[in-house]
Amino acid sequence: MQTEKVIDHIVGWLKDYANDAHQKGFVIGVSGGIDSAVTSTLCAKTGLDLLCLEMPIHQAENQSDRASRHIDWLQNNFPNVKRQPVNLTPVFDSLVASFPKVEDEEERFMSLANTRARLRMTSLYYFAALNKYLVAGTGNKVEDFGVGFYTKYGDGGVDLSPIADLLKTEVYEIAKKLGVNEEVIKAAPTDGLWGDDRTDEDQIGASYPELEWAMKMKDKGKTLEDFTGRDKEVFSIFLRFNTMNQHKMQPIPVCVIPESIK
Repeated sequence: MQTEKVIDHIVGWLKDYANDAHQKGFVIGVSGGIDSAVTSTLCAKTGLDLLCLEMPIHQAENQSDRASRHIDWLQNNFPNVKRQPVNLTPVFDSLVASFPKVEDEEERFMSLANTRARLRMTSLYYFAALNKYLVAGTGNKVEDFGVGFYTKYGDGGVDLSPIADLLKTEVYEIAKKLGVNEEVIKAAPTDGLWGDDRTDEDQIGASYPELEWAMKMKDKGKTLEDFTGRDKEVFSIFLRFNTMNQHKMQPIPVCVIPESIK
């Protein structure tokens, strides 16, 4: 990958899109992870306004601290960057308290994790509408189009996706070239939706390099029968996520009414 040319291309694309849409800049949720760090830096490089939101919901302290230090770094390097802390923990707790009780709390863990992401999306669009900003997405190619590892109408609810054509390993290449803090680059990828230190790999069962390999194998038309051992296990994991999350990757289905009965 010609990293510098890719950076210049994305920055130019972001700037052109915002100008064509008559928007003043971008708003992004900064989590302390590699994807939001790279995306926010690319947005900052446009010279347009960039508002970075910190939106903790029972967040692990190391994640919040890492996000804060990344925003510090952005502000030290780009005069167009502003920050806005938004503590969503009491909002989340109040919403959960208003829901009916369930017999087994574990049954709704996934639902509540997704609710966190959707509260953040709502906050991002509040500030976007207030300031004439675009909500910048942070999903990469493997998450968005490989395994669908994101929340529908949560972190998947964005106006534009600057790094969605980059594999995770390519995002790391971009991060190094941009000078993103080493602690962000070394941090294990996590969606930060659980209030603990579980990683993406813990949840998926495979690393991003493994998933990228599986994505390429699927594109080549390979099947499970072509592999053995760990390769077969990883390919099976990829196929399972890719199949069950197609509802996120495909356009919303529309029930078309035949002309004959209209």
